[in-house]
Amino acid sequence: MIKTVAIQGVKGSFHHIVSQQFFNKDVDAIECLTFDRVVDALAAQECDAAIMALENSIAGSILPNYALIDKYNLHVVGEHYVDVQHNLMVLPGQSIQDIEEVYSHPMALLQCKEFFKQYPHIKLVEDKDTAEVAQRIHNKQLKGIGAIASVMAAEIFELDILAHSIQTIKHNETRFAIVKRTNSEVPENEISKASIKFETDHKRGSLATILNVMSDCKLNLTKIQSLPIVETPWKYSFFVDVTFQTYLDFKKAKSVIEIMGHNLKVIGEYKNGKL
Repeated sequence: MIKTVAIQGVKGSFHHIVSQQFFNKDVDAIECLTFDRVVDALAAQECDAAIMALENSIAGSILPNYALIDKYNLHVVGEHYVDVQHNLMVLPGQSIQDIEEVYSHPMALLQCKEFFKQYPHIKLVEDKDTAEVAQRIHNKQLKGIGAIASVMAAEIFELDILAHSIQTIKHNETRFAIVKRTNSEVPENEISKASIKFETDHKRGSLATILNVMSDCKLNLTKIQSLPIVETPWKYSFFVDVTFQTYLDFKKAKSVIEIMGHNLKVIGEYKNGKL
């Protein structure tokens, strides 16, 4: 039973939204300003699970989080997708002409920069988190300052939304991983997706051969990401996500990859969040 979850950011952040949607509203969120703190909290058993963003449909993979999950030998036990909608919010009683500065996470600012071209008087300032800025505006009653955050953040911190969905690309989805210290409790017959890591020989066709094995075993490759092996210059590990109809197909592929590749590691076996 999940009672506490570590999230990056404060209540009202998109990680907090995932905790409410994936589990239920009774789960307690441990607020962490960095992902390093998130995995530290999980490793130290301060929480039952953690939530970590892995990729965004616009910005791509969040590589440091793959590395953290691998380094701490954590396990992905589920995934959740959120349609990220950015909103401009301020203390009540102000108009957009009253706003001098807008603070938010660098990714949020980047995704909304086209909107702010209409308002050259507003200075955009990078900050640690979206909802944390909304919290600060509320706590310190900061006038002339705006935040870019979720509707939930505006509700929690009693801010007015001056403009809804200000991101340039309206369909902006982020994939989040649900991470635990131990492997999934999902029954085999319900597992439809897996995340694995492996290395290949540094010779022609090594990776292609393993990808062909996946295809022959009826696995659908949904993600492949390379990360440098720090101890060995110019050698890489591959992080791969696959979906499948039956767990037996995955087991077959896994047994062959163990022979053909090196250092195979199953990072997670879970339900496909896109189903």
